[in-house]
Amino acid sequence: MLTQKEKERVIKKYHLREGDTGSSEVQIALFTEEIKRLTLHLKEHPKDHSSRRGLLKMVAKRKRLLDYLKDTSVRRYNKLAKALKL
Repeated sequence: MLTQKEKERVIKKYHLREGDTGSSEVQIALFTEEIKRLTLHLKEHPKDHSSRRGLLKMVAKRKRLLDYLKDTSVRRYNKLAKALKL
C-alpha cells in the first residue's frame, strides 16, 4: 500500500487542476505505482496468492480506466501512456 506522501507525490505529478484527486490520469497513475510495488512483493513472496489476486484485480481496473481514457481523449491517453511507460 502506498504511503500518504507517495500518493500526494503521484497526485501532484498527474493532476489536471488543483485539488484533482479522481481524474482518470490520477487513478491510473496511482494504480500503476501500486502495481509496481505488488510486483516487487510477489517476486520475493511467490506463494502469496491473495496479493496476486489483488494485483490481477488492479491490473484489470487500470485497463478499464485506460480504455475509458482512450475513448474520451486519445491525446490525454497517449500523453499518460508515454509518461508512465505503458
